[in-house]
Amino acid sequence: MSVVEPGSSGPGLVARASAILLRPNETWDAIDAESSDIGEIYRGYVVPLAAIPAVCGAIGLLSLGGIHIFGFSLRPSLPGVVTEMVVNYVLTLIGVYVLAMVIDELAPQFGAARGRTQAFKLVAYSGTAYWVAGVFRLMPGPGWVFALIGGLYALYLMYLGLPKLMKVEGERTVPYLALSLGVTLLISIVIGTLSRYFQSYGGPVQIST
Repeated sequence: MSVVEPGSSGPGLVARASAILLRPNETWDAIDAESSDIGEIYRGYVVPLAAIPAVCGAIGLLSLGGIHIFGFSLRPSLPGVVTEMVVNYVLTLIGVYVLAMVIDELAPQFGAARGRTQAFKLVAYSGTAYWVAGVFRLMPGPGWVFALIGGLYALYLMYLGLPKLMKVEGERTVPYLALSLGVTLLISIVIGTLSRYFQSYGGPVQIST
């Protein structure tokens, strides 16, 4: 079964996202053989998909009037929400490349084959599950549960992709993945912290009961 290579058109993007989510093993084989460069994957895949959590999160906060928890309502300002969305999105795009660079640099320590483009493919397509799950951020309350599920599936996709793209041998896959996960968490913390920092410049958060 053929897998459509992503491009700038919608159908190609949807076909690739569906393939990596539903048929990961054979899709990783197809991705491994592709000659796409980093810029092409950025433009045709990462840029549109990474926008889903940022945009849906902003819409969810604004449409529902903020976050409601323990009888309190937190209502961030419109400029603050938009600022956080833009900063989070830009930092995510940067984070994808940084993580790919780290995975590439770590490759020799685990007997894997170095390749910046292969590492970028791994990060970009593994992130599909997390980005697609970002649509549930339209519901700020339960949305985090689906984001967690998407993140765990993204981790599983990376586990399947490491041996195929980076050529790491079986017993070394788990420690390679664990170290990559640590870097991913660090990048996520930095993105979250900076996003909230810049949100404060958009206006104060209103708290009501």
